[in-house]
Amino acid sequence: MTINEAGTDTVPIDEIAAGSADFAISWVPKVLGSIEQGTNVTDVAQIFERSATTQISMKDKSITKAADLKGHTVGSWGFGNEWELFAGMQKAGVNLDDITLVQQQFDMNAFLAGDIDAAQAMTYNEYAQVLETMNPKTNKLYTPDDLNVINWNDEGTAMLQDAIWADADRLADDEDYQDTTVKFIKASIKGWMYARDNPQEAADIVTAAGSTLGTSHQLWMTNEVNKLIWPSTSGGIGMIDTKAWDQTVKIAKGTKNETGATIITDDPPKTAYSNEYVEKALSELKDDGEDVTGDGFTPIDVTLKEGGN
Repeated sequence: MTINEAGTDTVPIDEIAAGSADFAISWVPKVLGSIEQGTNVTDVAQIFERSATTQISMKDKSITKAADLKGHTVGSWGFGNEWELFAGMQKAGVNLDDITLVQQQFDMNAFLAGDIDAAQAMTYNEYAQVLETMNPKTNKLYTPDDLNVINWNDEGTAMLQDAIWADADRLADDEDYQDTTVKFIKASIKGWMYARDNPQEAADIVTAAGSTLGTSHQLWMTNEVNKLIWPSTSGGIGMIDTKAWDQTVKIAKGTKNETGATIITDDPPKTAYSNEYVEKALSELKDDGEDVTGDGFTPIDVTLKEGGN
């Protein structure tokens, strides 16, 4: 197997369409737009059951919910990462004209400098970057008590994120590809089960592979990503929950961006997702005695160090 690392110039789902990749990892809302534009792919395993996107602010800003964003400077990365934020604002009656929306870089520098009141942050990455930074007022690292967090799962506008996508045309008539899809899902799930049961080892593996982020940061990431997967409430890791899928589609159809456009205008085709292949993978794993739901999963306590070292 060859793993091609994606970057700012690479759209994973386009690699399937171009025949350059057999499978891709991408967020559901981003791919829904590609599907409406003609890319024929299928979500065959929804690895992340919960959203990791948040909007964080310093306690003194008193921003605890989407409605509180009104009148503030709000950061977003854009590139399809803004939809949960926009949906949460729309639900709370906050228009884009009610905030100052700024293009946030993929770091927390502008937030820490005070240029952004409420910044976009993934629970497993940018949030930790703040907690790894020295608070100039205390000469100690920032703590969760210094921050307020808007969690889109709590606000009801979370969207499905990391999923495994396959070529829908090949799934329709290529038995070898169907078999490979089941094997690929099964192998992926075994990796996530290992990360669940061996978080420190998983973090060490990623660090040793050349990560520019430190060991404590990688352990934080492992632990927080595990929370997005485990315990599985959909019958097993990778199963696509219809309610969560429908909510993502509803937001994709009904939430507008700065130009008034939505992600999609119509419901996606039935081929946009399928539990057929993940069910086969889970069945084989359960026959092997594997725990595919993680009902007993308990997060670990991670102590972050300055700079994530």
